[in-house]
Parts: sequence; structure tokens; C-alpha cells
Amino acid sequence: MRNNLTTLDLLVFFVYLIGVSAYGFYIYKSKQKAEQSTKDYFLAEGSLTWWAIGASMIASNISAEQFIGMSGSGFKVGVAVAAYEWVAAVVLIIVAVFFMPVYLKNHIFTMPQFLEQRYNSALSLIMSIFWLFLYVLVNLTSILYLGALALSNLIGGDSFHLIIVLLAVFSLLISIGGMKVVGYTDVVQVVVLVVGGLVTTYIALTLVSDQFGLGGGALAGFNALMDKAPDHFHMIFDKPTANTPQVEVDKYLALPGIAMYFAGQWIVNLNYWGCNQYITQRALGADLHTARTGILFAGLLKLMMPVIVMLPGIAAYVLYKNGGLQAEMSSTGSFNSDNAYSAILTFLPNGLKGLSMAALTAAIVASLAGKVNSISTIFTLDIYKRYLNPAASEQKQVWVGRLTILAAVVLSVAMTWRDLLGIGGEGGFQFIQKYTGFISPGILAIFLLGMFWKRTTATAGIVGILAGFALSVFFNNYAPAVLGPETLLYTAFRNSAGVYEIPFLICMGLSFAITMVLMIGVSLAGPLVNPKAISLPAGMFRVSTQTMSLIVVTMLLLTALYVRFW
Repeated sequence: MRNNLTTLDLLVFFVYLIGVSAYGFYIYKSKQKAEQSTKDYFLAEGSLTWWAIGASMIASNISAEQFIGMSGSGFKVGVAVAAYEWVAAVVLIIVAVFFMPVYLKNHIFTMPQFLEQRYNSALSLIMSIFWLFLYVLVNLTSILYLGALALSNLIGGDSFHLIIVLLAVFSLLISIGGMKVVGYTDVVQVVVLVVGGLVTTYIALTLVSDQFGLGGGALAGFNALMDKAPDHFHMIFDKPTANTPQVEVDKYLALPGIAMYFAGQWIVNLNYWGCNQYITQRALGADLHTARTGILFAGLLKLMMPVIVMLPGIAAYVLYKNGGLQAEMSSTGSFNSDNAYSAILTFLPNGLKGLSMAALTAAIVASLAGKVNSISTIFTLDIYKRYLNPAASEQKQVWVGRLTILAAVVLSVAMTWRDLLGIGGEGGFQFIQKYTGFISPGILAIFLLGMFWKRTTATAGIVGILAGFALSVFFNNYAPAVLGPETLLYTAFRNSAGVYEIPFLICMGLSFAITMVLMIGVSLAGPLVNPKAISLPAGMFRVSTQTMSLIVVTMLLLTALYVRFW
């Protein structure tokens, strides 16, 4: 493998490390106060500009699961995986227009706080615990695992565990300074990851062009991708039949044709961008105009992400299929599609390899720092302050937040050390989407009904979150064995292990639809007026009970059509 770093590569990489660290220290010292308040530490006290908010959202979002996991999915299934990015751009507009005004008008600092104001403290506590487990056990561990995998492949040698520790320490240094440091260093990180990512894509396409002797650089390479791998440029996969090859069935299980655009894609994106502390925290301290502008800027950046994180995976597929990258794709001892991005990086010229390694590190560290800051915020404000020490001073809360960051990082390193969750077994990007999807349907249902239907009761909220999780587990793990591979609700398909499986994006759609119906039914059977309905900004709509009944009927009809045709 061509994985040796030159002095120039190391120089470029260390300039990045020193530059980001110095800038973070400058931000910390220039905005340091004698005694930090919780709003200052966790929300940057509204000091983030619109471009800092937008850049920070993207830097926190585009991490190892995108660079490594989505490139791996690009290797396996092609351009269809870009649906996650392009749907997200539309969803960000919805969040800016409808979600953010509600949060800011009600002075929401955390997502559990919204649930307590709208429903009750029991639901808030349940969700606080849910989010903490999800962020630490799924998100932090997967980011560390995939990032260390890619960088160790690039550096070579037995460096995997050392890189895990170094990534954790670097992210710890940035996040310990609070949201101001995270937000403003993310601006630098996003510039590095975009520039480095575009360079990697350019080189990947040029490698394809050179392998086939086409000349013409990146443009010729892109045309070669479309010519040599036309199956990787399908946005919608056909529903499998009895004669469909297993490789195509696996693609459909990951991205189930047009059906995913009526269910899972919207659920996962609305939950991630609109109901997720990790993302919304950047905008919660700003005024409405600044928050909206920053979110729309993030949506604009989101449109270009597939070029950076997905095209290198398709390029790696074409090179591999035609005899290249054989050793690089099996650098971990066996073939792994998640090696696609790092395989491309090994062929970069001197200096550019260091820049791309810096871009990858920037994405990993920015995402880790943002995630642990959100973990710290939820634990400190929604559990420690609320239940463990209500009389805690502002300064003590800040220190508890810092200790929480340290504990979260140490625990994630321990989980990642031996890949205790089996992240490497099913592809990093699919791992994150699947296991986040266990709680996405219930969360989105309680947020949507909580915001826009005054009749929704606290009992319905608790039923919604528990039912959403239980239904997701049932459809993902047990439904084909209990109800059979084909029912009026779904059709299951044999995966590569020979086990019947329902595409997880369809599982999310089914769980969400049933959860919504259950919540509406429980609410209608409860008290006529919900005294904890939150206030909406002027001009925002509420759904009447009559309209909600129409929505339920429409959902049932769409579900019937969906089952019949897709």
C-alpha cells in the first residue's frame, strides 16, 4: 500500500492541528469571563454569527460516518445514498421556517426542556436518558471507530488504538472551552474539510481517468464512472423479485426505492435536523433572523456534500472492479467497503495527502466536539440541575458540564477500543442510520404533534415515545419471523445472511405512522384541553381536531397505496 506520509504531509497536517488549537485558545481567552454562565458555556450566549451557526452545523454533521461511511455506501450502492444529503437540504428549510421560531419563542435551551414545557417532566427525563445513551453508545463510538479506521489505513502500521486516543484528546481540548470555542473553530474545520474533500474528489476522478488512459482529468474520470458503473447512478432501486441477484436485494434493503421518499428519508432527516440537541444547539442562543440565516446557509452547504463524501466511493468501486485498490480495500485483513475513502487517500500526491488527512481529522474532531458538548448540556441542565442538585450555582454547572464531557469521551474510547457494538460488521453509515432509527419515529411524532396540535396530551407523549421505540424494534428484528415475510403492512426480503429483513427505512415509516395514530387516539380519549400547550409565534398554524382526523385518514390511505405498489 502507498500509505507512507512524507515530511511535507506531516507539516501540512501539523499546521492544521496547531492552527485550530491556537484559534480555539484565542476564542476562549478573548471571550472568557470571570464567571461563565450556563447560557454562555452551553449556548455561546447568542454570540455565534449566522455563518458560524451554518458552518458549525455542517462541520458537526459531516464526520467520519459521512467521509468514511457514506463513501463506503457509495462504493456499495452508488449515488442513491446522496438522497440523505439532498433531502436534508429541503428539511433544513422546514426547520428554519417552522421549528426554530417555536424553540426561540419559548426560550428552549435543550430538547428535553421543550418536552417538559409541552408535556411533563417524566417524558423529559425518559428522553434525556434516551439521547444520552444514543449519543454516547452509537454516535460517539461510531465516529471514533470510523475515523480511526480511515486514519490508521492512511498512516499504516499498528496505529488504530493510538489514533482513537489522539482523536479523543484533541476533541476534548476543543469542547472543554464550551460552545463558543466549538462554534468558531468549526468555521475553520468546515473550510478545511470542504477544501480537502474537493481535492480528494478531484484526485479520485483523475485516478479513474488515468486508469483507462482517457486523459482530460476529473471530468473525463466522472464520465468514465457513468460508463463503467451505470448501476451506481440509479437514484431509485426496483423492488426485488424472486430472480433478483443478492447484491441488488442488499441495495434495496439499504435504500428501498421510491418508498423511502414517502417514509424513512423524511423521518430520519426531520428528527436529526429539527429535534436533535446536537444540531439545534448551535442556533438556540441566537435571535430568529440569525438562526434562520445560519440554518439556510447550512442547507446550501449540504447540497454540495455528496460531491465530497460520495463520489470518491464510486471512484473506488470502479478502480477496484478493474483491478486497482485490491490491497487498500482489504487493509484491515478482509475486504471492507468502508476502506474506500482511505484507499483513495493513499494515492494522493505529497502534501495533498496531509491536507486530506487534515480534512478528515477536522470532520471527525468537529463532530466529536459538538456531540460531547450536547451530551454535557443535556446531562447538566436536564438531569443534574433538575434532579440531582437544583441549588447548583452557575459556575458549578459549568464544571459539571466539563466533567461530563470527560466521562463521555472516556466511555466512548472504551467502547470503541474493541468495537464492542460491531460497527465494522455492517458498514458505519448504515449502522448509525439503523440504530438512530429506533427512536426517530417516536421522537418526531411527539415533537410534531406537540408543536402543531394543541389537543396532544402528556399521556399520548409517553405512549408515543415508548410505542415508537417498541414498534421500531419489532419491525426491524421480529416482524418477519412473527408475522411472516409478507403481510398487508410490508414485504420482507432475504439479506446476505439468508434472514428475512424489512428495509429499515420502511420500518421507520411503519413505526411513525402507527405511533401517530396511537398518539392521536390517546389524545382524543383524554382531557379536552391540554393546559401545557406551548405558545406559537404570530402567523404560525395549529392543526384543528377536524384537520387532524383528515390527516389520519390520509395517512392510512397513503399507507395502503404504499403497501400495494411499493
